[in-house]
Amino acid sequence: MRARKRARTTSPRHALTPDQRLAAASGAQPLQYVKICSLYGAGFYYMPGTDTCIKVGGFVRAEVNVNSGGSYSVVTSGDFDSNSFNGLDDWRSRAGVTFDARSQTEYGTLRSYFVLASTSDNSQSGSPSGGAGLNSGNPGGAGKNPYTRLWSNAAFIQFAGFTAGKTGSFFDFDLMPYSNQTNFWGSNLAGGGIEVFAYTAQFGNGLSASISAENPNGHRISILSAPNGAPSTWVYGNQQAPDVVGNLRIDQAWGSAQVMGAYHQIIGNSNGGATGVEATDSGFAFGVGLKLNAPMLGKGDYAIAQFTYADGATLYAGSGMANGFALTSNNGATLHQGIADDATVTGGTSFDKTKAWSITAGFEHHWNTQWKSSLYGAYGKLEYSDAASAILRPATAAVGSSANWSYWQVGSRTVWTPVTNLDLSVDVMYNHLDTAWATGTGTYDDKNWVSGMFRVQRNFYP
Repeated sequence: MRARKRARTTSPRHALTPDQRLAAASGAQPLQYVKICSLYGAGFYYMPGTDTCIKVGGFVRAEVNVNSGGSYSVVTSGDFDSNSFNGLDDWRSRAGVTFDARSQTEYGTLRSYFVLASTSDNSQSGSPSGGAGLNSGNPGGAGKNPYTRLWSNAAFIQFAGFTAGKTGSFFDFDLMPYSNQTNFWGSNLAGGGIEVFAYTAQFGNGLSASISAENPNGHRISILSAPNGAPSTWVYGNQQAPDVVGNLRIDQAWGSAQVMGAYHQIIGNSNGGATGVEATDSGFAFGVGLKLNAPMLGKGDYAIAQFTYADGATLYAGSGMANGFALTSNNGATLHQGIADDATVTGGTSFDKTKAWSITAGFEHHWNTQWKSSLYGAYGKLEYSDAASAILRPATAAVGSSANWSYWQVGSRTVWTPVTNLDLSVDVMYNHLDTAWATGTGTYDDKNWVSGMFRVQRNFYP
């Protein structure tokens, strides 16, 4: 009689998963897998062994700018009519990584946020504003890209209503999401960020108020004391007081609205930063902003606008203006001009503060999930007293002519998103400069030009 075959049993070792067998063999603890954190939206996960949630995101971008600088910045100097001005077309690549870490505390959410990005340009200045021959002096050598740098426009901590670090100014409202441009008018510092120490109080129903101490260098432009083209003996002195910014804001289903104000200290040194006479004055700015959602026209549609007035704090009205316009033609003759400063020294230590105002607005319509288009515009003006104009007036301008000037833009952008998180966009803008001065021994007149951009951007955040 044949013996009965003994039933086969499974040992505890064979019942283990591959990871468990690996851990048992090495004596290590079982592996921990990433756990999704749903507290703060898509893309967050728990850092293993902690209650902190983190999200890693970023973007990669390639673009070509025509008659404008990198990231669609406005050309403020150079010769449109000269073949030697070889920087009018700006080719730029940019990539960035973002880190967002949050955790819950008895005081609410503790958040830290950081951006690290790299930019590569065909011009050393990042925009064609240095005149002819921008591609000369190539630090990378012949045939190499002349301009690559690391930068960060955000690195801040938020806790119990407080914000500390580098982020946008609490004055800002219209961030121009309807265009790819680095704005000329408006208060937003071209996405560059500014150092702040701020507190925001929430009152419920979307109503909030903020007070912020901000790095004054972010909104300093210049103090002038000589005719345009001649060196000024006055410069901004060392920082003594921060810019103080406050806003009152409401965010609800219909949209958003904000009123805001800022104090800006003007402190000048009469000897180019060396030992000299110091004088101080106070500048200010105020603004209003409104955003209206328009879902009845298309999902995601909106219209937004901001008005800003500044007295001795010019960059709140026009953050992208640098030192104004000095566009040339006919191979070097300065024909299109507009000077920008916070104040002009008209005698002794007397500051004659520059007045500036601007309005920006845009509307964006979503045709479907893949296509959206916008229409936008901006207008701004700088105004000088007769005394300031007399100081700043070039020798070639007519006696008694004014330093006042204005500039306006009208543009449109269309974005195609063929697949999720990939944007291909075309941005076209008409520009018109009403320049300062009247005809004297030289000719000063207005300038019109069209700028454009083509951009491909891949966003790799949820």
